[in-house]
Amino acid sequence: MTEIALLSSSSLPNRKPKLAIVLFNLGAPDSLQAVWPFLRNLFCDPAILRVPFFVRPLLGRVIARARVKQASENYALLGGKSPLLDLTQRQAKALAEALTEFEAQCFIAMRYWHPLSDAAARQVLAFDPQQILLLPLYPQFSTTTTGSSLAAWHEAAARVGLAKPTTTLCCWYAHSSYIESFAALVRKTLADARRQLGPNVPMKLLFSAHGLPQSIVDAGDPYQFQIERTVENIVKALGPSDLDWEICYQSRATPEKWLEPSTVDAIRKAAAERKAVVIAPVAFVSDHSETLVELDIEYAKLAAECGVPGYFRVPALNDHPTFILALAELVREAMKAGPGLYTKKGGCGCPPAFQKCPEFR
Repeated sequence: MTEIALLSSSSLPNRKPKLAIVLFNLGAPDSLQAVWPFLRNLFCDPAILRVPFFVRPLLGRVIARARVKQASENYALLGGKSPLLDLTQRQAKALAEALTEFEAQCFIAMRYWHPLSDAAARQVLAFDPQQILLLPLYPQFSTTTTGSSLAAWHEAAARVGLAKPTTTLCCWYAHSSYIESFAALVRKTLADARRQLGPNVPMKLLFSAHGLPQSIVDAGDPYQFQIERTVENIVKALGPSDLDWEICYQSRATPEKWLEPSTVDAIRKAAAERKAVVIAPVAFVSDHSETLVELDIEYAKLAAECGVPGYFRVPALNDHPTFILALAELVREAMKAGPGLYTKKGGCGCPPAFQKCPEFR
């Protein structure tokens, strides 16, 4: 009887490893009615608004309330909601389908609007995977993005009793396939711009990243360092040229000093130099209001008013096949490394000054 059981068991096909991949992103309003609670959640996060805890709830609401009108107008331009969730769902589906060696399912955990980490944790618990991979859709680590998202996830997982072997991706800012997938889009946009402008109009390539208060960087956040390494790798991937490029920062949200130069100032500088602008949203892997409204409408209008001879925008990666393949490659590498904290370099890529990097903790 034992021999028969063993024979029967050994003849069964090997099951694929059951893998839950949790995709983290900021989240965005899915209706105009959601703009206020989304902003409230954003500005009441201690990772975003770094003031004493007893001040934060009131101050966060004041800041959020002051931004509701403008934000609502922006989302109205997008049809009343952000496309971020739809795009993330497309990324999730494509990524799961690309990982044929796993029984993989992707779950979405947004930080400030639905689906939030609590819902995602319950879904993962019901899926009952053998392993979990936490994959932030922020290539560069910041305490305000990946750090905040991971903290929310761990709290949610504890609340539902989810305890499985887990691999956590810290960052992937220099991953070669990610770099090449974005460089290909930059390369094509530069070529399209050159065809439209002709040979004699100089061009400026602006790598526009979401801004961050200078105080957060000064406190050891590695975001700016990683942005700079990402851009250096993209420029290298573009190949030898006399490319004129600069890093700049957009989306300033508070009165304090933020990373500089601002994208607005960089566009004005290009106008003064009579250079066309090709703008690349280097910190964003999906379209949302910062690309579709801020870059495509507001900054395009600014460029026209300043006399920029041409304005072009590099597309976001979204669910482009090369980007999905890059994510799949990253998943495979991380799963080979096993549970724990993983970076593409296999160790910390940040200098010791950036003590907020998770590798130092």
